[in-house]
Amino acid sequence: MLAATRQAGRLVFCPSNSLRLRRELQSRNFSTTRHARRDASFSKKNSHSDAKRPLIRRELSRPKQKFSDVLRENLESLRSELKATPIGQKLDSEGSFRETWKLFTNNIFNPGDKDSTQPLVAARRKDHQALRDSWFERGANGLIDRIKYAFYNHVTSARFTPSDIRNQKALADLRYPTEWYPATRTVHRTIHLHVGPTNSGKTYHALQRLEQAKTGVYAGPLRLLAHEVYTRLNAKGKECMLVTGEEKRAPNDSLTSDLTSCTVEMMPLNKDVDVAVIDEIQMIGNAERGWAWTQAVLGVKAREVHLCGETRTVPLIRELCASIGEKLVVHEYERLSPLQMADKSLQGNLKKLRKGDCIVSFSVMGIHALRKQIEQTTGRKVATVYGSLPPETRAQQARLFNDPDNDYDFLVASDAIGMGLNLSIKRVIFESSSKFDGFRQRTLAVPDIKQIAGRAGRYKSAYQANKAAEEAAAQSLAEAKGESEPGKEHITEAPAVISQSMEASAEASSVIAAPAETIESQPNLESSSQAADAEKEPSKPEDSTLGLVTTLEDFDFPVIAKAMKEEPEPIRSAGLFPPAPILERFASYFPPGTPFSYILMRLHELSQMHSRFHLCGLRDQLWIADLIEPVQGLTTTDRNILCACPASKSDKELISRLMPAFASCIEQQSGGALYDIAEMPLEVLELDMSPSRDYLRQLEQLHKAIVAYLWLSYRFAGIFSTRPLAFHVKGLVEERIETVLHQFSFTENQRRKIKAAREKSLMEDFRRELMLEDEKEESKTSAFLAQQTSVTAGGDEFAGETDLEIMDPAERLASEDVATMQEQTMGSDVAEDVPPKAGSDEQTSPTDSTDVPEIDVIRSNTSEVDEVNLAHDIATTDRSKREE
Repeated sequence: MLAATRQAGRLVFCPSNSLRLRRELQSRNFSTTRHARRDASFSKKNSHSDAKRPLIRRELSRPKQKFSDVLRENLESLRSELKATPIGQKLDSEGSFRETWKLFTNNIFNPGDKDSTQPLVAARRKDHQALRDSWFERGANGLIDRIKYAFYNHVTSARFTPSDIRNQKALADLRYPTEWYPATRTVHRTIHLHVGPTNSGKTYHALQRLEQAKTGVYAGPLRLLAHEVYTRLNAKGKECMLVTGEEKRAPNDSLTSDLTSCTVEMMPLNKDVDVAVIDEIQMIGNAERGWAWTQAVLGVKAREVHLCGETRTVPLIRELCASIGEKLVVHEYERLSPLQMADKSLQGNLKKLRKGDCIVSFSVMGIHALRKQIEQTTGRKVATVYGSLPPETRAQQARLFNDPDNDYDFLVASDAIGMGLNLSIKRVIFESSSKFDGFRQRTLAVPDIKQIAGRAGRYKSAYQANKAAEEAAAQSLAEAKGESEPGKEHITEAPAVISQSMEASAEASSVIAAPAETIESQPNLESSSQAADAEKEPSKPEDSTLGLVTTLEDFDFPVIAKAMKEEPEPIRSAGLFPPAPILERFASYFPPGTPFSYILMRLHELSQMHSRFHLCGLRDQLWIADLIEPVQGLTTTDRNILCACPASKSDKELISRLMPAFASCIEQQSGGALYDIAEMPLEVLELDMSPSRDYLRQLEQLHKAIVAYLWLSYRFAGIFSTRPLAFHVKGLVEERIETVLHQFSFTENQRRKIKAAREKSLMEDFRRELMLEDEKEESKTSAFLAQQTSVTAGGDEFAGETDLEIMDPAERLASEDVATMQEQTMGSDVAEDVPPKAGSDEQTSPTDSTDVPEIDVIRSNTSEVDEVNLAHDIATTDRSKREE
């Protein structure tokens, strides 16, 4: 790759040895730190330089933009927007907006002497530093939010009396969240913590206890998991209800059920149950969604609470249980099948795939592009699984892959498989070691990589278990009818692994299988270690399946291999978000007309917490709060619910129109029928289907709009009353999305183009973080939170339940080229792959066309980009020759 040499006191690049350096750049975990880690330094032979010198000198990148210039640009762009807000209009009507704005900007650019002891100067300097921190930590979006807060604070702070400030600080005291659930504190609970690596049977044992209970609830991080448990329980004759943010299903059309399967945000806190199972408990440390797991653990009214997750959660859960005086029983498990990193990647050759392989991709477009490429290359069928597929379709695809008696040999799935979907995967293959996080391409965190990789070598799949159960049920029915030979033992054809695992449920620890009363009578079972449970747990089967992990490309292999050898740090804090009653009371201490976004940020600003908790971030809530601010007549509760609606800035144009329309319906208490909302883009359904990016994007926007409508229909049922019609439209849109995705045709060259764009984005992000070192030292506050996040693609968020993006930025580029090529060559809706001609544009460098859109990074010099493109061309040519 780019070998470094020193020339006249500067570090320059030459194209020799280009692949090696690029791999070393990728292998560094620069997504979670602002300093380059020198864990793979150069030898003097290759670098002709000291091994401890930075890999990239800042002189090589484009001159960086000063923070003061960025701040000035954003202030100028926000002035008219802030003037149009209700509080700005009031100032303008009084003739004081211009003077107020001038004083505000002067205080920002001239905060005062840093050595000054005056309280006013100290406050200004604090605000100025907060603006810098927001810029460095969250980019332009963070800076904009902070400027708005600073302006609102400048205008309204003078109206606060000392009594108001004292009351605000008292309500912002979040150090004792256990007191938020007084009814739960009266319940005598026992907490069971099931910990261990993936494929160790944690959730299996917890669900066995749930099946034995008369009343209970399961809460998981994904709709996929909630639906899987819902299906499993109902198939076993246990009537179970499904509850997610956008859907509620009851068995046999009944209104209630003793068992509930839900997403963790929808955990019922006012219902008394015997057993509660909370899956993926390590998500309690998530920087955005952790509050939902904390709320579930502290608030669920269950006599037995079973938590399932990673071992790194044990210290934190011990602290939480000790703080509320509840009994904790720890169950530790070992992996039931070995896991091993392969010796090398597939080197981009899809012909090396074998039956039972699962290729993990991080966008819907990427999943379908891989599916088509694999089917064309191997001639075998491919199953696909990701969050936005209809539940029935997902279940069917999983069955097709798990069934060994058909020709669905491969699975292409999203990272949702890391959350424990029951799939018979023999080898996990990472298509990429990075994913688009909504802002830029990021290297996967170590916990995410290990969680996804751990799905290889499943000990037992749902298909095998259901098949064995069906055969057993059929035999029992035959014996009852007298159709089987008396005294003859029925032998199923299920593997030995299944029978041993079935025995495991019967021989499991008495602590798990016994009711709460039995546990209380066993004082010596406060913690069950592996040694203590050795006699109770089943031994590993001799024919257990070896799980393998590798990557599709050489570029990603060192990153995954390194992560597989590392151990994630223990989770140090649980997420918090103030419940609605606290937020509503806090808002009551502000004068009428105070922007709701300011109230939210003020609560975050004043909040006090114990060290074992962290306040979950406000991602898109502030933006939504500003969108609906002009709508009068909304209560604090209304605004709080609307801010939690599943909407994001990725669809800025649509949501900017749709959210105010929803708010107006709530204000007027009418006009909420789906066909009455003019901003709902229903006209997309009238267009002819075509495999184009624009049409796919329109379908995606309509789908998200319908999901938001369904979410609100369960909160404002009397206003958004056409829920059945919305479900029907949602089904039509999903069918069209699937059809269009199947019609897209990706060549091998296009797939490589996507890969090159991602690599380029990662290198630019690395350069950006190196540049930020000059402006700001490494964060000392929440640096560890980025390491504690887990897989959320396809799952639920505080802002609702959002799915995997249809395309990441790199794929949007490729899809545009593909759509253009299809329209020119085929002239029909269904396109086929056309081999590139000699000398055609398709044989040029994959990254020659344009920069990756929608990625907030600082671009490098053209010369550097050309060298990166040249290195990729060399690698692509070498790989093509090897394949030939």
